[in-house]
Amino acid sequence: MTSVTVAPPWLCLLLLVLGVIQCFASARELDEAAVPETVHFDTGGLSRESFPKGFVVGTAASAYQVEGMADKDGRGPSIWDAFIKKPGIIADNSSGEIAVDQYHRYKANVDIMQKMNFDAYRFSISWSRIFPDGSGKVNWKGVAYYNRLIDYLLERGVTPYANLYHYDLPLALELKYKGLLNRKVVKDFADYADFCFKTFGDRVKNWMTFNEPRVVAALGYDNGFHAPGRCSKAFGNCSAGNSATEPYIVTHHLILAHAAAVQRYREKYQEKQKGRIGILLDFVWYEPLTRSKADNYAAQRARDFHIGWFIHPLVYGEYPRTMQDIVGKRLPKFTEEEVKLVKGSTDYIGINQYTTYFMYDPHRPKPKYLGYQQDWNCGFAYVKNGVAIGPRAYSYWLYEVPWGLYKALTYIKERYGNPTVILAENGMDDPGNLTLPKSLHDTTRINYYRTYLTQLKKAVDDGANVIGYFAWSLLDNFEWRLGYTSRFGIVYVDFHTLKRYPKMSAYWFKQLLTRKKQ
Repeated sequence: MTSVTVAPPWLCLLLLVLGVIQCFASARELDEAAVPETVHFDTGGLSRESFPKGFVVGTAASAYQVEGMADKDGRGPSIWDAFIKKPGIIADNSSGEIAVDQYHRYKANVDIMQKMNFDAYRFSISWSRIFPDGSGKVNWKGVAYYNRLIDYLLERGVTPYANLYHYDLPLALELKYKGLLNRKVVKDFADYADFCFKTFGDRVKNWMTFNEPRVVAALGYDNGFHAPGRCSKAFGNCSAGNSATEPYIVTHHLILAHAAAVQRYREKYQEKQKGRIGILLDFVWYEPLTRSKADNYAAQRARDFHIGWFIHPLVYGEYPRTMQDIVGKRLPKFTEEEVKLVKGSTDYIGINQYTTYFMYDPHRPKPKYLGYQQDWNCGFAYVKNGVAIGPRAYSYWLYEVPWGLYKALTYIKERYGNPTVILAENGMDDPGNLTLPKSLHDTTRINYYRTYLTQLKKAVDDGANVIGYFAWSLLDNFEWRLGYTSRFGIVYVDFHTLKRYPKMSAYWFKQLLTRKKQ
């Protein structure tokens, strides 16, 4: 069994004084004795029994953020490998080249999940680790890695949830035909998905096609903040792009690629493998700043341009009417055949929900330059009557607003026919430069999880069909533009030694998820 490093003696003493946790002085295998039965965390009355039978609780991560081995064992580069080479792009000039080395240390990670009583692990498969050129030749070393990971998850009683795409398009396809801007990506993605279903589907029964495709389209093609870094000159420091059209073209191809992959799964594999397939959508809740009609309309526009952009076609076969009216001819249309393909192309919807903003009508004239964010015609606010919407985490965009989660899940239930939902990401970050003791003593994170899970339970009790919850993230990892300056993990990683140290929040989950003895 792979050993997991626990806290050193001086830290153990500190935490003992805090009355939080008992540790052992030496680096050794994590075991039950590390957290005695007498230690009690405030779970807000929550336990496994608070949720419906079969409700799944896990952690989530993505390939580029945790795997490492970015240019080794046959993996081809992704658009992020190219993007991070631009000077000043990443906060600490870091990369995912090593990340937290899950490629080699996956057993240690899975052991922690199992010890903390988690049911499942939502990971992503790196497309370019399987197909270095995006299509064609298979990298069997990459296939072997995912086989090892999946097999060990199952061996340790942790259910694998596999996501096929998390921001990391093979660079070869970007260079070959401009990647997501070209309709050819639909077939290439479906072929890649088909290979994964065929290769891993005997053991993986929970599939996701894309993680946060809205972020891919908006940040990649409207303001250039993410790879491949395209936008109009008015909206960012990009060498190429058109913010008025490209986000909509990319989204159209993402939806069609998702639907094509789902069609392959349903026609060739689902009946035999008995799995299910969905998509992961990010959803910030948008609350009107005032009770005015104008602000209510602004908040609804924001919801339509954010979650509606993707979920509306999947449920109703077309883009939201708001978007059709505002974007006009710049918004692609689905053909009759495509509507049949897209509508109903999910067995479940993953919702990634972190935060909430106030929205208001800015009463501004038509913008000089057109772009996706401009089309919203909304103002963002984080303070109302001098009071912040909630405490802010380290990330500039992340405010702790648990009631927003309840409203988001209720909105999905009421507006989209109460689909089966998995809350696929939820969490908060601390600064990367905190000392180890401060990082481990993460009471703020515990409060975040407790308050959000309380609102999740409320939504479930009120009829929302939510069947699972995934905390982001198991480990501190490479946090995209923030590099290693942000820590989302419930397990601290020393980025120099790559040793893992479970934080208080990990033990909070351990207690929450302890099964009652029969």
